[in-house]
Amino acid sequence: MTYTAELVTAERDFAALAADWDRLHRRYAHATPFQSHAWLHSWWRSYGGRGRLRLVLVRDDRTGDLAAAAPLTLVRRPLPALVPLGGAISDYGDVLLDDGHGEGAVDALTGALSAAARTALIDLREVRPGAAAERVYERWPGPRGRVDDSVCLELPAVPMGELIARLPSKTQQRLRAKLRRLDALGVQRRVVTPGEVEPALLRLLELHRLQWQGRKVTSEHLRPRFREHLVRSVGPMVRGGDAVVTEFRLDEEVVAVDLTLLSPRLAGGYLYGAHPRLREHKADVAAMLLDSTATHTKDGTLGTLSLLRGNEPYKHHWRPLTVVNQRLLLARRRTAPLLAAALCDAGARRRGKELLHRVRERDRGGRP
Repeated sequence: MTYTAELVTAERDFAALAADWDRLHRRYAHATPFQSHAWLHSWWRSYGGRGRLRLVLVRDDRTGDLAAAAPLTLVRRPLPALVPLGGAISDYGDVLLDDGHGEGAVDALTGALSAAARTALIDLREVRPGAAAERVYERWPGPRGRVDDSVCLELPAVPMGELIARLPSKTQQRLRAKLRRLDALGVQRRVVTPGEVEPALLRLLELHRLQWQGRKVTSEHLRPRFREHLVRSVGPMVRGGDAVVTEFRLDEEVVAVDLTLLSPRLAGGYLYGAHPRLREHKADVAAMLLDSTATHTKDGTLGTLSLLRGNEPYKHHWRPLTVVNQRLLLARRRTAPLLAAALCDAGARRRGKELLHRVRERDRGGRP
């Protein structure tokens, strides 16, 4: 097979790629919803910088179909770099690779990325182990580096009863009691239809604001550009099977809304909003949401129920597997100083976090 690479820099061309991109996304088994066209194009409209779009595409010369793609954007600070579309609001970053194509497509994508990186570092963030980006990294002809990125916690994609059965007996009893309490309260859940997605997401964001009122919250989730991105992207994702939105009602009032993202091998609760009255009723919101997400994995087609990024203590109650995303840094000889600077900065940040962790442990008297 032979391949041709091209570089797309115009948003209108990105929009026109939707059908081709979706076919490629479906033909890559390790793809996550964060690589779907609906998510990435919507992100670009909310967060992209004029003149900075860099889509590296590889097409099969026989059919003209997309065989591989790297969705990137150019940033100038702190270093000139090509970074994945999706930014900080995406839990996983990756390139796309049609599983039906062999190593020739990987080589073509690697060569095209090298050509695109003449004056900028390629900085692939939040790469999940097993992703196609690792195959590019293995073939990279120039200087390269790998460092740990965010921690993700993962559970097997099994029904809630099997998740509970993995836990110590006392914990099992406590969780079953919490689920019975939700039933006794009369909390009802309902998956919304595609036509109801927009108002449901607006309720989600309002409930999210209420639940975090007076506490530290991810400020981006409260901004108009995030709201616009979420509403614009999730509707098509629900219609395409890449997302599901669930409402929870108590006494006919919507008291919580959850957004779960889906892919062939992974499901993960991305964002939710819950009314403070649920806490007043002593409802375990985390158990309620995980029970809901697990219902989308019962057919056995999903391998992982991801708790996504974050090492919060409440997630460890479920005895998850700790998986560390990778940051893959790729350079050419002329941009090797950029690679050295990025690795130095990453090392300094890691040492700073370790120092802060030790200080906090000391202040707690050694308690975890």
